[in-house]
Amino acid sequence: MPDFRSDTVTQPTAAMRAAMQAAPLGDDVFGDDPSVNALQDHAAQLLGFEAALFAPTGTQTNLIALMGHCQRGDEAIVGQSWHTYRWEGGGMAVLGSIQPQPVETQADGTLRLADIAAAIKPDDPHFARTRLVVLENTTGGQVLPPPYIAEVAQLARARGLSTHLDGARLFNAATANAAANGSDVYAEARAICAHFDTASVCLSKGLGAPVGSLLLGTRDFIRQARRTRKILGGAMRQAGLLAAAGQHALQHHVRRLADDHALLHELAQGLQQAAHTHPLLAGRLVVHPAQTNILFTDVDAAVAPQFTAWMAQGGVRVTSGAHGGQTRLRWVTHLDVGAADVAQALARVQAFALA
Repeated sequence: MPDFRSDTVTQPTAAMRAAMQAAPLGDDVFGDDPSVNALQDHAAQLLGFEAALFAPTGTQTNLIALMGHCQRGDEAIVGQSWHTYRWEGGGMAVLGSIQPQPVETQADGTLRLADIAAAIKPDDPHFARTRLVVLENTTGGQVLPPPYIAEVAQLARARGLSTHLDGARLFNAATANAAANGSDVYAEARAICAHFDTASVCLSKGLGAPVGSLLLGTRDFIRQARRTRKILGGAMRQAGLLAAAGQHALQHHVRRLADDHALLHELAQGLQQAAHTHPLLAGRLVVHPAQTNILFTDVDAAVAPQFTAWMAQGGVRVTSGAHGGQTRLRWVTHLDVGAADVAQALARVQAFALA
């Protein structure tokens, strides 16, 4: 059954399972799990940081970073639609006692520089102390332009603020940049990270590991982050089984992200054709531009319930939700979606008929 719900639904490949089975193990709370240490050292070197920390989830690595940059009563500038603000349970406020200062996210996924600057508070006891600017790349499948990232980092430095990257899909952004520039995806990932004091990178989305994210920063920052991870319940024992999957993903699943992007382009083209020619969907299906492995389509309320039911009955799984009086579908290509799955989904779309 083609599953386009998210790149989090992937299953470990046979090669990844073999790497997990063969992983040498220790106790990571004592710091002596060789597979965890190897992953952390490899990731830090790969992305240009001094050190890295392996944790169960990206929600946790983001929260650890926020708690490292901000003290109780401090403030972090975030996007209105950022995961760190909207989709991670309010952890920065609930557990970190950090005030989020949301800024409106623009249609291209950026935050206006003027809005960021305006959100920075003066040094006055009436205000929370602004300490941090957070960016998310990708955001909704959109890639933040490299010159824009550099401008935000420059603004933050000029105002004495730290910067954190929620890079859950960092390598998808790097893949898109590499395609545009004819460059290497790993080099593009390092170039993105170079603008940030810390970065969080998810291993269990497009990279296909079953569990885990990495927090990267200076040695001193990661030393404190290890303590925060313990407080948050994220310290694991023989975690090398999971770290080995992440190591395999970094080594073998990064370059293949270009395949996911190509398949999404193929899917988008097929849906765009249906939006123009299908007797029931023409004028009722809007296909939004896509840059990486995530595509949004809007279906008119007149046919949306029947269309989503039709796709589900045909075994095509996709997430849906209300959006501006229409139904928004989110399509994600990933390790476990192939050309045959895209063809099956498009065939089901073309066969759509009202009962």
